Amino acid sequence: MPTTSDNGHGVTGESVLDLFEASARAEPDAVALAYFGAVMGRAELDGLSERVARVFAEARVGEGDRAIICLQNTPLMCAALLACWKLGAIAIPVNPMVRTIELGHMARDSGARLLVAEPTLADVVHEVMSSLPSPLEVLWSSPHDLAGRDPIPFTTDDEVVPPFGSRLLDALAALDSLPPDQRRVSPGLRRRHDLALICYTSGTTGPPKGAMIRHANLTYQATTMVRWYGLAEHEPVITLPPIFHITGMGQNLALCLANGLPLVLTYRFEPRTVLGLVERHRPVYAIAAITAFVALSAEPGASAANLGSVRALFSGGAAVPVGVVDAFEQRFGSYIHNAYGLTESASACILVPMGERAPVDQTSGALSIGRAIPGTTVSVVDDDGKPAATGTIGELVVQGPGVCAGYWGKPEETENAFRSDGLHTGDVGFADEDGWIYIVDRKKDLVVVSGYKVWPREVEDALYLHPGVREAAVVGIPDDYRGETVIAFIVLRAGGSATEEDLRAHCRHLLSAYKCPTEFHVVDGLPKTASGKVLRRELAASRVRGA
Repeated sequence: MPTTSDNGHGVTGESVLDLFEASARAEPDAVALAYFGAVMGRAELDGLSERVARVFAEARVGEGDRAIICLQNTPLMCAALLACWKLGAIAIPVNPMVRTIELGHMARDSGARLLVAEPTLADVVHEVMSSLPSPLEVLWSSPHDLAGRDPIPFTTDDEVVPPFGSRLLDALAALDSLPPDQRRVSPGLRRRHDLALICYTSGTTGPPKGAMIRHANLTYQATTMVRWYGLAEHEPVITLPPIFHITGMGQNLALCLANGLPLVLTYRFEPRTVLGLVERHRPVYAIAAITAFVALSAEPGASAANLGSVRALFSGGAAVPVGVVDAFEQRFGSYIHNAYGLTESASACILVPMGERAPVDQTSGALSIGRAIPGTTVSVVDDDGKPAATGTIGELVVQGPGVCAGYWGKPEETENAFRSDGLHTGDVGFADEDGWIYIVDRKKDLVVVSGYKVWPREVEDALYLHPGVREAAVVGIPDDYRGETVIAFIVLRAGGSATEEDLRAHCRHLLSAYKCPTEFHVVDGLPKTASGKVLRRELAASRVRGA
């Protein structure tokens, strides 16, 4: 049964850049960014991005060209994205922890002309440059650029500028000698259906594919979400996810730029630092993978008092166990609303509405991921592509203004995923009679044990109910007798304990015998993508190598 939310307010024809520039003219001194003791007003950010655009233009970046922006959550990350859009160029946000093979693939696949990166990536960039058919222009930006005096996590003060490329701040300083009219650039086209971003998928199922995000997709996210979350102009937002990821891009940066909300930049997620920034800036909204909220819960200084300003808490990017949501609410008095989205849908497409609580399916124990957001339709289809009955498991298919234009340079992959009935997500779930949607798991993660289907999510939810378990991930590995067998990887709570016998007895009490893991591995941490999604493939590979 398709589930649709009515779009009562429509989508503006303006881009996020248009909306931001208008707000900068209307309230030039209003706060746009806060970054470790430094505060930047809207007009100041607009002027900075104009100067960055001039630097990009001198590096031969123009309308339709691609620029890789490989930075964490910093002021120059925000300015660089705005600069691309001012030129009519396409920004490619990339994780600064990228390695040579990944960055080389993105550079060649996109045909980018410019790379903006942190100096710590010098060795990676140098190796990539030697493998490209034509060289990239390279600009370096330190996390300390434009920061205040507060310490920034994961950084040092003695970063060395690489011997090739140019420092972005130096290039900006060189513009100061020019007359003001020569510091500006001729604006590029900002048609709603032009591309704003190429966002490469995490590559958990193969080489990363570049999702083509239009300006209209980002505008839809920004104008829809501000109403869904009940946010008002000037109310601060804190960036827990990275802006280079679609969640941080759509649910933080675009949202704030388009609606006049101050954005508190965190550089990278670090629980103690986040708590301090929340106390200082009193943000009202935050979204993050559930792993981030688990980490905040484990921080000794966390309390209802210092998290109390955040009235809108949302979690997306990874499965949200019921037990974790309940434990967080009991400790902090705040309810974590579930969320679901994809790079290909320009971030959120299904959310639990503010003021409502996600129901729990009585059969599977799964927590609902919410309802379709305004203007979006979510359907559940069977293996033949036909609509599934209410309550019947099938693949989720999404239609709406957030769905992107397809994959860059990959017509076959685009045709396979973006069909006439919508975006085929690869996620398996079902909808109830009231339009609440439930995720079972990814199609590719299904484990078949002696002919029986086992969804890792169900086993993980059971493991999270054990008092000693902080995080859990379940995978299937080949088994000569049963075809596949279920393996569990466990991260214990601080001071917690659980033996293999305890965990096995716990699972047998809650699950059918064929669903119970045959092995339990206690590990220090789980491999994750930048968005907090557990990389099950890496866990399965590590178990096979160690067999």
